[in-house]
Formats: sequence, C-alpha cells, structure tokens
Amino acid sequence: MQSQNLLNRLVSIRPTQNQIKWQELEFYAFIHYGVNTYTDVEWGNGKETPAIFNPSALNTDQWCECLKSANMTAVVITAKHHDGFCLFDSKYTQHTVMNSPYGKDIVAQLTESCRKYGLKLGIYLSPWDQHDPRYGTGDEYNDFFCNQLTELMTNYGELFCLWFDGACGEGSNGKVQKYDWGRYFDLIRKMMPNAVIASIGPDVRWCGNEAGICRESEFSVVPTAMADIKMIQDMSQKEEGSDFADIIHERCVEDIGSRTALKDVSELCWYPAEVDYSIRPGWFYHASEDDKVHSLERLKMVYLQSVGGNAAFLLNIPPNREGLIHTQDAKRLAELGAWITESFSVNLLKNAVFTASDSEAGYSAEKINKATWKSLEESQKPWVEVTAKSPVSPKYLVLQEDILHSQRIEEFTLSCMENGSWAEVCKGTVVGYKRICTIEKAFTSAKWKLEITSCRLGATLKSFMLF
Repeated sequence: MQSQNLLNRLVSIRPTQNQIKWQELEFYAFIHYGVNTYTDVEWGNGKETPAIFNPSALNTDQWCECLKSANMTAVVITAKHHDGFCLFDSKYTQHTVMNSPYGKDIVAQLTESCRKYGLKLGIYLSPWDQHDPRYGTGDEYNDFFCNQLTELMTNYGELFCLWFDGACGEGSNGKVQKYDWGRYFDLIRKMMPNAVIASIGPDVRWCGNEAGICRESEFSVVPTAMADIKMIQDMSQKEEGSDFADIIHERCVEDIGSRTALKDVSELCWYPAEVDYSIRPGWFYHASEDDKVHSLERLKMVYLQSVGGNAAFLLNIPPNREGLIHTQDAKRLAELGAWITESFSVNLLKNAVFTASDSEAGYSAEKINKATWKSLEESQKPWVEVTAKSPVSPKYLVLQEDILHSQRIEEFTLSCMENGSWAEVCKGTVVGYKRICTIEKAFTSAKWKLEITSCRLGATLKSFMLF
C-alpha cells in the first residue's frame, strides 16, 4: 500500500504549460557579451568605463544566422552582467551601451533579428551589480532592479525566459544586497506570464555544473527542496575562475528522483533540468581561446546527454570584440547543426505498424508518433512492438513520454527480431520529455520491441522513433 501511495503521489506531479513549451525548445543559445569582452576577463568589477565598448562590426543578424545553422530555437542574452553595464537603454542608470561609442540598444537589435530568424528571446539580468551605488541598500536597490526588469519586459516583446544565477558579492560600497526573489518572481508572473524563470527560479532547474555532465537518470519529479534559492546560491560560482566549469558540486547527487530517493520526501515538484555549457572554456570571448573551441564530438556528446536525457541544452556562444561570432565558433555551430539534421531528420519507423501489450481506451498504440499511447495503469511491464515496412539499420533510438501524464518510465530495453528471436539492442532508464539512445552495434531488422521493465502506474509514449 505504501508503494502504491508513493506511485500515486509521483504521477500526480505534472508540468505547467510554460514548462512544456520551454522543454520543446530543446536546444538554445546563451550570448555573453559586454565590457568583459574588451577587458579580457570573465567577471568585471563595475569600474569599467562605457568608452571601452566599441564594436566595429556588430551584427545580431549574423549571431542569429549562426544559431539557426546549429538548429537552435532561442537565445538568452546577458542584458546586464555582474559589472552592471547594460546592453539595453535604461532610464535608471547611465552605465549603458547608450553612453558608449557604439550608442545603440543591442537588446533591441537582437529582438528584431530574433523575429527575422524565428528565434525566441530570453533575458539574463544579473542581480549582482558591482557598479550601481544602490546595490547593498536593500529596498532601494530592489526597486531599481525591478524597474530594470520592468523595462526589459515592456520594451522588447514576448520573452520565453528570465534567467538568473546565484552570484552575490559586494558592490562598489562594500555591501552585499539581499535579493527580494519573491518580488522579482511575482513581477515576472504578472508582466510575462508565459515565460519560465530559470536556474534560480521555480520553473527550470540548473543541472548543477557547467561541465556538460548529465545524470544517467534525469528526473523531472524531484523534491521541492531542490528549488530552494539559498541552496542554489550556495552552489553557484562565488568568484572569477575558469576551473568552476569543471566542478561537480558535492550536492549534485546522482539519484534525485528514484522511488528510493523520494519515498520519505513530503513535498515534490516538477522541476526539469537545463544543462548550461560554453562552446569555449570561458563564457566571454577571449582571443586566446580561438584555438580552444570544443570539438564537434564533445558537443555531440553533451547534446545527446542533455536533449537526449530529459533536459534542455543551453550552449553559450560569445561574440568577439568586433561584435561578431568568431569564424571558429560559427564553423563548429554549422557542423553541429548539420549532424543534428543528418541524424534526426528521417524517422525509419514512419508508416510502421505499432501494437502493444495493452492500452487505455482512447490511447491505442496506433497513435504512437501521431498522438499518445498509454498503457493500463496496472501494467507493471508493458511493451510496444513495431513492424517497419522493410528492414532498417538505425543508429539512434528516440523515445518521448507524454509528460502531461507525468514521468512514468523508469527502465526500458529495446530489442529487434534477429534469426527468429529477440536480440537486445540497447537499454536505458528514464525517458521523460525525450530520451536518445545511441545504438552502438549494427542491427538490421523490420521488427522491434520496446519493453518497459519498470514504470510508475503504467507508461505513455508520444514518440518511438529510430534514426
């Protein structure tokens, strides 16, 4: 009975529409750009003069062309980093791009480019501001920060995301600010109700590292305590240093959502993961890293672990001092996009025939890849068989649950019919929004079988595809 009660609790946790729309974006960009680009540091100190910000060829269309070439769907820009320099026109400070030699609102320019190229726009606004004298004053600074949030949510159209990190240090007056997160979140819910609040926020969870390392089982149903702001801030980077990208925090335990991990947890929430990673060692552009752009193989691995592991992939691409994405980065993005297109464009099970061990009324296996199959809830090990029009030799298995019904699949095995018997092809753990499994050995068959060897009150599938 205790186990049944636990399973009922677990499957009762469902995503919001905002979370579903966010997860459907799958792969999108971070743009770190600002005075740090010109001082060659990762973290500024707030004492930089806007006079140093003078790109000679800034072109947000070029940024978006590069992102589209990688099959990205959206972009988050550092509208203000910890140094306090704003890439947008703000009436609440003079420390902006408008008072630089460049003199144009870059967030506005990126907004137009996003519309042109069909990308969604998100905003990073650092609560830590080492320049503004109001930082550390309490309510006065929180007023200032909310005013800037209001500007960004008023002047640049619909935003898909407001992204925050936990950096919190001294300001120019030597004081540390107490952020009023509840007020910030309430303002966002009021002004931008369709946006998710990410990293520090109630909607999207930081995976816990910047090394592109993902859990084998990335659950979305987790303890509500994982959304605790103090805990996230404690895990966040405290000072400048490139080694932080390689740190796996001690609190980033491997098992966060199994039945064992959750059996004694009183409060649960739907809190899906985002994997943030930079295409270079640093987050801002440094000429010394032009030959250190991560390899295609490395980026493919992170993509398969994140997008293919029930998370989203936020890949940072920093513009250079000219205001362009460097040719090395652009080349790698195009290569990554070409691999994604080549790998996942042709579903080998298109027009195949699906059957299942059982189905709830209205959720038959025939609906797979068109709508949703749902097994009976009493089914402990349901299965789906599929017969293709002709034998296929896949490299990847792609599965998707219907997360409107929560996250139910815990373990699965894919087999194919080979010489009259079932041969194991690959296996995995959780599915959630999407699971991609690489098929390491060559198999050729027209008949395939997915056995769900562990699940929470049955299973659902929206997609069962081979590529």
